[in-house]
Amino acid sequence: MTKMIPDQALIYERQNGVVYARYRDPPHNELERWIVGGDPDAVSRATGDLFSWSEWQELCRLTETNYTLQTQMKKLLDLYYIIKDDK
Repeated sequence: MTKMIPDQALIYERQNGVVYARYRDPPHNELERWIVGGDPDAVSRATGDLFSWSEWQELCRLTETNYTLQTQMKKLLDLYYIIKDDK
């Protein structure tokens, strides 16, 4: 949603930790709802992100104590730098 329509009432809905807004009255109520807030993890899932920032931080923290995860993260970073440099 790029611009709000002036003088139009909104309805706010919460679903799975995400707060959405949509227009209440016709003809604007045919427009799709959009995300206006909510739990950051839930918003990440709703927008199709692979994982949220807090999940990424947890993953990084786990690498400090889990050797297997640390090894895989190093491989992932190597792959990331290879792909990044190709662009």
